[in-house]
Amino acid sequence: MVVGIGSLIVATAAGVAALWAFTILPRSLPSVKTLETFQPLQGTKVYDDNDELLTELHVERRIFVPLAHIPQTLRDAVIATEDRRFYSHFGVDPIGVARAVYQNYRRGRFVEGGSTITQQLTKVLFLTPDKSLERKMKEAALALELERRYSKDRILEMYLNQVYFGNGAYGVEAASRTYFGKSVTELSVKEAALVAGLPRAPTTYSPFEHSEAAKRRREVVLRRMVEYGALKDADAKKLARADLGLIPPERRRTTGQYFLEFVQQTLEAKYGADMVFKGGLNVYTTLNPTMQLVAEQSLRDGLKALEGRSKTARPGEHPEGAVVTIEPQTGYVRAMVGGYDFFRSEFNRAVQARRQPGSAFKPFVYVAALESGFTPASRVDDAPVSYAIGGTGQTWKPENYDRKFRGPTTLQQAVEESINVVTVKLQEQIGLSRTVRVARRFGITSPLDVNLSLALGTSDLTLLELTSAYAALANQGAWLPPTTVRYVTDAQGKLLEESSPEAKEAVTPETAYVITHMLRGVVERGTGVAAKALGRPIAAKTGTTNDYSNAWFVGYTPRVATGVWIGYDRPRSLGKDETGSRVAVPIWVAYMGKVLGDSPREDFPVPEKVVLVPVDLDPSNECVRVVTMAFVRGTEPLACGKRPPPVVPPPAPGQPQAGAPPAGPTAPPPPAIVPPPPALPQEAMPISVPPSKPAAAAKPSGAQGP
Repeated sequence: MVVGIGSLIVATAAGVAALWAFTILPRSLPSVKTLETFQPLQGTKVYDDNDELLTELHVERRIFVPLAHIPQTLRDAVIATEDRRFYSHFGVDPIGVARAVYQNYRRGRFVEGGSTITQQLTKVLFLTPDKSLERKMKEAALALELERRYSKDRILEMYLNQVYFGNGAYGVEAASRTYFGKSVTELSVKEAALVAGLPRAPTTYSPFEHSEAAKRRREVVLRRMVEYGALKDADAKKLARADLGLIPPERRRTTGQYFLEFVQQTLEAKYGADMVFKGGLNVYTTLNPTMQLVAEQSLRDGLKALEGRSKTARPGEHPEGAVVTIEPQTGYVRAMVGGYDFFRSEFNRAVQARRQPGSAFKPFVYVAALESGFTPASRVDDAPVSYAIGGTGQTWKPENYDRKFRGPTTLQQAVEESINVVTVKLQEQIGLSRTVRVARRFGITSPLDVNLSLALGTSDLTLLELTSAYAALANQGAWLPPTTVRYVTDAQGKLLEESSPEAKEAVTPETAYVITHMLRGVVERGTGVAAKALGRPIAAKTGTTNDYSNAWFVGYTPRVATGVWIGYDRPRSLGKDETGSRVAVPIWVAYMGKVLGDSPREDFPVPEKVVLVPVDLDPSNECVRVVTMAFVRGTEPLACGKRPPPVVPPPAPGQPQAGAPPAGPTAPPPPAIVPPPPALPQEAMPISVPPSKPAAAAKPSGAQGP
């Protein structure tokens, strides 16, 4: 009776289970018919300026390849490791399950799974990874249905293109490129064995992080290939001793990460994340890979050199930097480096960090001065001056970096030697609003402090907007917004957008050339003289804040504009005398030297209305210190060494002077050597308004260094 009752209970339970499995369970299962129209998610392909593929933006890195393109050795390795009876079972392998139960029981722990390749595929495609009895039964039911509908080769093809191999790689093609830097069709036997061993535990056996564990796992795969009959024992032992043969670390580092992240954020803002990661867009960017690689290496070398000589280094804190290169005629961003290493810090200092530019802001003051009637030969007295700060009773005394005063100084010399006092006095005369308007025309969008310390670069800017502004000077005064994407197409090749920005005149070509010629003096004789080593026309300006916390150098040739910034993420001194000249210029020179290479020497085009005149920096005009300056025709002074003709007293009314020519129009008097200063704008009188920043109240942190 007991046996009968027990048998009845077991039979009833089996019947209920069978009824549930064949009637109720199928209703809760997804339809495998979806595989017939299944399309892997298509990420966005990103191309460089030569239409070569840079990378792909995707949720999962997956590159589909047909089974015919997957080497037989890799197929054998996967089958031998995961499911050696794959071609003989019907989706569920009772023998394999029994073997797994026995091995796990014998060893007292889970060492082997009984799931077939078909079951693993159903779990990846349709089910959650939970370890419940219901999930296992669903997995078995779906596996049976897959086997009924599809061939073994089709199932194996789907599996090899779906399974996860670690380090963001889904499918064998992505895995091959990730670990070996080549297509799956090129894999050797030892490489195929390594890949085949990863699906069981991709993180545990990651060859990048756990090389010894990966080697042991590869050896297990090789032994199973021998048991499967796909490899000879002697060959397996030889391959087990070989190294992993992974892609070198320097090739694992993807170039242009800061640029690509910036492009990705721009695309997401315009099209949405789903379209970017799943819509199959094709994005053709402005990035030049060669320039990008050189920029990254030059910045790293420069930061290492700075850190090596730094006496103020703190544990775990490193100086950082950024480099941006723009093509002036198009606004295309050709290179963008936002830090020493993207994998150390994803913060993009080229576009996200706003820092005081110091003297690198001064060209806007001098452009405003030229538009106000000043010329490079105009003189401003470089002498001590103090300004009352509001009603606080405090005063601000701008100082020069070398603590010297030069007396009457031309604007040309003031730019070349980055003389602060002259720049502040000039700013006072032309008015703050004029300089602000000039900066806005050059694409400066960051907030600007309306006080006299503005002339010394106390308002925070980004490297991208400052480099873009200098690029306008290289483009004869025409500013174009910085552009990173040329055009975008959808998955079917339809054009979605195309960049065609219109140039805006920031200044006239004549004024642009005059200021460019002044900035060339910075390289020829001034604070950027180290860049003279490149042996070609370069216009540039250094920048340093008075606590040495920011070092800048922004310079351009007729075809390329590049800016460099160096500093700490938490602003503090880089070290005494670590100026833009010492820190940023060498990085700029190392980078631009390789970028320009042996390209033809190109000069800045001279507008028709511009003349070049030799001018004496010494007030005597005796040709003591002669410098050639550029002037808009009609504003030039007498050349060095020349004197205006003596003034002849006019004759008495009605009495022509002896030897005088016949009566007629009189010639205009020659222009004065120094034009009179323009009328003082209301906002520049008297002294300055209090700076907006508390630290700048008593002593604005403007540029003191070269």
